[in-house]
Amino acid sequence: QVQLVESGGGLVQAGGSLRLSCAASGSLFSISAMAWYRQAPGKQRELVAGVTSGGSTTYADSVKGRFTISRDNAKNTVYLQMNSLKPEDTAVYYCNAATRPKDYWGKGTLVTVSS
Repeated sequence: QVQLVESGGGLVQAGGSLRLSCAASGSLFSISAMAWYRQAPGKQRELVAGVTSGGSTTYADSVKGRFTISRDNAKNTVYLQMNSLKPEDTAVYYCNAATRPKDYWGKGTLVTVSS
């Protein structure tokens, strides 16, 4: 079992920055990768950024150059630094931990970007 708790969401103006945190606990040895997803109203959940246990990262095209995913293994925490935020980044952001045989999800944190 893995537990994930997100924090750091809020309201920000377009062009601003936020940093999301995801604290993981439980069977951490079983995690092969962690990621951030988001879901905007009326849309499907989509991958924003991911990082493997080896440190490889991946990003959605829409956030490349603006968002950075990182992990602090000592704190069992994954971060998403979001810069140059746009109104279209408004969504609930979810932390995900991939293990075998299942994925775990946090409850989400709301990010609202005003124009």
